[in-house]
Amino acid sequence: MTRISVTLRKSTIGYSHRQRKIVQSLGLRRINHTVEHDDSESIIGMIKKVAHLVDVVELKDS
Repeated sequence: MTRISVTLRKSTIGYSHRQRKIVQSLGLRRINHTVEHDDSESIIGMIKKVAHLVDVVELKDS
């Protein structure tokens, strides 16, 4: 399964409580914090909701 790397690039201050909860659910805690997830439909859906706050990189299979 493909893995993706998600990095928080922008603060959640000034954005809705719902978007803050999505960022928190992704496991992101602070700016420039990076986490890895499996490429699933639920994760992709969360990323689309906060795409303006995060950077996403697809990781190569090793």
